[in-house]
Amino acid sequence: MAMRVAFRCLSANFSTVLVQLSRPVQISANRLLWKANTARTLSTASRLSTALKFTDKHEWVRVEGGVGTVGISNFAQEALGDVVYCGLPEVGQKLEQMEEFGALESVKAASELYSPLTGEVTEINTELADNPGLVNKSCYEGGWLIKMTIDNPAELDGLMDDGSYEKLIKSLDE
Repeated sequence: MAMRVAFRCLSANFSTVLVQLSRPVQISANRLLWKANTARTLSTASRLSTALKFTDKHEWVRVEGGVGTVGISNFAQEALGDVVYCGLPEVGQKLEQMEEFGALESVKAASELYSPLTGEVTEINTELADNPGLVNKSCYEGGWLIKMTIDNPAELDGLMDDGSYEKLIKSLDE
């Protein structure tokens, strides 16, 4: 039922536009694409990264259900180039915030990985052993590195949100 109502609303909106388009009148793209008085924002960040927290070493963490998933940012994977090796910790390893826990190697460089939070490694992304390029292809989804417990949730407050991280990246380009 809800689908039928949504379809009726959608088709009603299209019929109005089609009538307008059938007349030989030029309509600007902005008039067709934007509704008046609608708040708009423009961001260079991925939609997925809005719930992420970032370190100044370019790691990110997404916390869901008390578990932190950790990876590297798009900026970091682009700077590294094609990742060819991922050295990750063992499950059960305890990490302190900003402690080195592994490394990524690419055709251009090698980079250490730092834990964004204090906790214990509960899972590693085993797919990266056979396909380290996932870090490049999908750094916020399939290219995650580790999952960990969160021993001190207050540490999240010291990490950067998406907007702060974007400012950091822009300052590095200057």
